[in-house]
Amino acid sequence: MRQEALTRAQTGQSLTNWPEIFRHFLAAGIPESDILPRVNVLTYRAFQAIGRQVRKGEKGCKVITCIPIDKKEKDKKTGEEKIVTTLRPWGATVFHVSQTDPMEGGAA
Repeated sequence: MRQEALTRAQTGQSLTNWPEIFRHFLAAGIPESDILPRVNVLTYRAFQAIGRQVRKGEKGCKVITCIPIDKKEKDKKTGEEKIVTTLRPWGATVFHVSQTDPMEGGAA
């Protein structure tokens, strides 16, 4: 699950959340040049996948993303069951790398 979160975080196409991410972390005192969404601004699980732990009490930036959902459906013509993937809106929280520490034992 962590690796999947990391892959989604790093390969997303949408830039919709970027203004909010920059606003949030600039207000937290992080210089604009140090805010790199998909590089050093990731979700909790994505950071865990690269061996980092978000510190207790840190506040992240809430964003909206889409996650793929697989659903079984019957084909109306053939009656065959098939898997259909759709996108579902999902709320997530992202953190800046400065809010994390290396995990003992490295990546999980």
